[in-house]
Amino acid sequence: MRNRVMRPADRFLPRLSRRTIAAIGALALGLSGLPAGQGARALDQVDFSTTGGEAGLDAALRAASLVLGAQAEGRTAPQDVFAAAQADYGRLLGVLYAAGHYSPTINIAIDGREAGEIPPLNPPTVIRTIRYRIDPGPPFRFGQAAIGPLAPGTALPSDYATGATARSGSISDAAAAAVAGWRDAGHPKAAVQGQQVTADHRSATLDSRLTVAPGPRATLGALRFTGQQRMREDRMRAIAGFPSGTTFSPDAVQDAADRLRRTGAFRSVALTEAERVAPDGTLDITATVIEETPRRIGFGAEVASFDGLTLSGFWLHRNLLGGAERLRFDAEIAQIGSQNSGVDIRAGVTFERPATFTPDTVLSLSLEGAHVEDTDQTYDRGEAAAGVTHFFSDRLTGRARLAYRYLDVRDSGGLSRFRNLSLPVSLTWDRRDNAFDARRGTFLEAEVAPYLGFGTTNSGGRVVLDARGFQPLGDRIVLAGRVQAGAVLADGLLRTPRDYLFYSGGGGTVRGHPYQALGVNILRGGTQRTGGMRFLSASAEVRARFGENIGAVAFFDIGHVGAQEFFDAAGGWHSGAGLGLRYGTPIGPIRLDVAAPVSGNTGRGVQIYIGIGQAF
Repeated sequence: MRNRVMRPADRFLPRLSRRTIAAIGALALGLSGLPAGQGARALDQVDFSTTGGEAGLDAALRAASLVLGAQAEGRTAPQDVFAAAQADYGRLLGVLYAAGHYSPTINIAIDGREAGEIPPLNPPTVIRTIRYRIDPGPPFRFGQAAIGPLAPGTALPSDYATGATARSGSISDAAAAAVAGWRDAGHPKAAVQGQQVTADHRSATLDSRLTVAPGPRATLGALRFTGQQRMREDRMRAIAGFPSGTTFSPDAVQDAADRLRRTGAFRSVALTEAERVAPDGTLDITATVIEETPRRIGFGAEVASFDGLTLSGFWLHRNLLGGAERLRFDAEIAQIGSQNSGVDIRAGVTFERPATFTPDTVLSLSLEGAHVEDTDQTYDRGEAAAGVTHFFSDRLTGRARLAYRYLDVRDSGGLSRFRNLSLPVSLTWDRRDNAFDARRGTFLEAEVAPYLGFGTTNSGGRVVLDARGFQPLGDRIVLAGRVQAGAVLADGLLRTPRDYLFYSGGGGTVRGHPYQALGVNILRGGTQRTGGMRFLSASAEVRARFGENIGAVAFFDIGHVGAQEFFDAAGGWHSGAGLGLRYGTPIGPIRLDVAAPVSGNTGRGVQIYIGIGQAF
């Protein structure tokens, strides 16, 4: 650099690492006869001051300081504080370079002595006050921002340009974009070959010139596996869908790794490129895997004050036949202790085989049965289904199933039998940042299920939509919203399978009202309650976080059920609102919601909901 001004940080930083400084300091204290961390006076004060600089720079510098971090954690032994102060020169300099300040002055005084000038072999045995005085200097701008050669279509960061603030991260981002451009064009060994960065302190400009070496163009060679124990290699190869013989593509390599991970049969999957392109122009890839234990058991519980306790469990085999086939048994007992219905029992078994028809298609076969006791009816249900799930991308998933279903319903009108063959087809577009505790993004799921009825069962279709959105406001507030809608497109409400009809109320729709409290009333030898053929629901939440694990939620839910049309005279509305607490865990937040009815005639006092994961 031209006109480079030597600062205490510049003079000391290249010499010793923080670990070396700490070791030398501890050795010196040992030689002096003072046990490390003992017999020393605690740090009394840290005075941190930044002169000038853009908004947020002082906060970034404070966050980078090891001394401030040690003080916050109560680690104030002299040797720890001295080592942290020595290392802070480099850490603060890195923050300033990242913000485009290349001529800063950093002074760190330990009881009046510059920390960078204190010999590491003679560290202070007592530290009372540390004062930081930081002058960032002027922000530098790019005088020249050159990089090349570039692959066709490479998009460089917009802030790597003449006149832009010369942040160090802009240079590294430009280098990464240039290398990625060549790799996307089939050059796996592209790399930055040379760099020349010159700072002119008189004009506060930075000239950057980067030279990129594309390396040879390559095709994908063989995919080799290592680490597998129970998995068959032929099935691993089918699941990976690795396109050997095609032009090298980092996306193709990543897709192969994602397909292997998606099976759930592996604890870890790592794909490594060969160090060199072979003389024939191919690049081999090695997949190193660690298999998961083949069997898994899980349990769950959820409590609602009015609806009672729900217990669920499953048994899973991840690799039944050596090809990542999954066999899963599920069981659930719900409404235990419910105040308005009997106990519900559900059980099912599902078999899934990945890489059927295509590497991105999963075949599934399932059987399910249930006995449900609602307030106004009891029914037994069964289903046998075969279907496929296709992963179009990591965000877009499609499903199609062919299912035979039977339903026997007993209510005040006697016994009704429903039999039908259905073809549900759905798409899921998931752009959330976290499926269990989303802070930003959207989720959209839509399903269309035409069905053919037998006997007295009508024929028609069922359409369901679930849309969710999440928007952060700063670091601690998230606005979350959800809209659900459904419609049965068929003639005759009483000839429609009862479990195709819609209800509202409970933790999944309108909190503050009992589960499925809102339906419609029809005349059938008296007044009979059943579900409706139209449904709308909306939920809004304000989620606040008060620490790493503690959060609170305020929410409002509203729902509508129509007998045969939206907003018809036989339909009705209800709504509820409440407050909740959240406690974060590795598997999602533990949820406690307390809700009360706001409108409608289905409310029965305050409702309490306890579960794992956000409400949506």
